[in-house]
Amino acid sequence: MVTFTLLVLIGVIGGALALVDGIWRLRARGGNTIVGVIEIIVAALFILSFFVPVPWGSVVLGVATLIALVVALFAGGRTGRGVTIAAIVVIAIWFVLVNRWIVIPGIN
Repeated sequence: MVTFTLLVLIGVIGGALALVDGIWRLRARGGNTIVGVIEIIVAALFILSFFVPVPWGSVVLGVATLIALVVALFAGGRTGRGVTIAAIVVIAIWFVLVNRWIVIPGIN
């Protein structure tokens, strides 16, 4: 059973944004398809880690998703950068809150 807290919702939103960005990267002409495929796989595993146990933890997959998003941001292509930046910001906020670097009562 999954308890839906704000922290889980923030993570799922960040993973969904990363997944959408990876799909758009694959569909774009002249885009970098290898980065898109890696981004889709890592983002899907990141979202899945909230609902079922995976061999790696959600923190490791969050870091991997952040790395894939930063690489996608600098790889360029014909896709927009708005969704990529939004996904980076949301996952970075989730990462900071999960590690309790900033404690906000009611969220973590």
